[in-house]
Amino acid sequence: MPELPDLTVYLEALESRLLGRRLERVLVSSPFLLRTAVPPIQSACGRRVTEVRRIGKRIAIGLEGQLWLVFHLMIAGRLHWFEPGAPIKRPGLARLEFENGTLTLTEAGTKRRASLHLVQGEDQLRLQDPGGLEVLQATLEEFAARLRSENHTLKRALTDPKLFSGIGNAYSDEILHAARLSPVMLTSRIDDAAVARLYAATSAQLRLWTGRLRQLAAGGFPEKVTAFRDAMAVHGRFRLPCPVCATPVQRIRYADNETNYCARCQTGGRLLADRALSRLLKQDWPKSVDAFDRDD
Repeated sequence: MPELPDLTVYLEALESRLLGRRLERVLVSSPFLLRTAVPPIQSACGRRVTEVRRIGKRIAIGLEGQLWLVFHLMIAGRLHWFEPGAPIKRPGLARLEFENGTLTLTEAGTKRRASLHLVQGEDQLRLQDPGGLEVLQATLEEFAARLRSENHTLKRALTDPKLFSGIGNAYSDEILHAARLSPVMLTSRIDDAAVARLYAATSAQLRLWTGRLRQLAAGGFPEKVTAFRDAMAVHGRFRLPCPVCATPVQRIRYADNETNYCARCQTGGRLLADRALSRLLKQDWPKSVDAFDRDD
């Protein structure tokens, strides 16, 4: 799922192309994409773009008359830009034709999770906001209060859109590794020093990756939007060496996601139980990274 760094670069690319431009036609090819009927989607046509805004993990395109197109890309949704006259190879689920080019939304796979809402006015737009704290605009005190407002694991707290805005599975792994904190530590047990490390790591990682992705896009429209980057420390790097201590990165798998971490850097050498593997191995599941056979 595109997270704050990816969405920031998307927004910058959209702003440079769409502000002041007229939306001429909207084509929605998937019956699952459009989640609103009022106002009708065709009422967006003929209006100029007045603003582009991020709302959590959503992208909102503001049009004249206080209409807002709100995209939630979910896991596999991606945006693509085509200059006038360029062949549109991926028409996708939706196609927005502007006077200066075409924006399309595609979604990989067969599950249709991406969504598009058309809403009227700021009040309706606010209903699209889960309410998560914008960490890059928050003080340490605000961050600490939000973190401790509910008792969750650190991984769950960071990725809860009602608690923190724009952080998902990928960057939460990188943040927790940089802060040297276990993903399963409970927020009720974290001390002030660890909260300060987590706050600093969250800001640093989000800024670092926003800068890297901005540099990668180099002013073009971002097409390589992915949750897996070669320069990441732990996310998506199961069994590869941690860049800090060279210990193989571990994982916890659940549903469609997994958490990656370094046992030596984050959990004092203790291996966290992986639901699938530890259930299979039972008593043979090692308790520490030193007991783990690295050649398996």
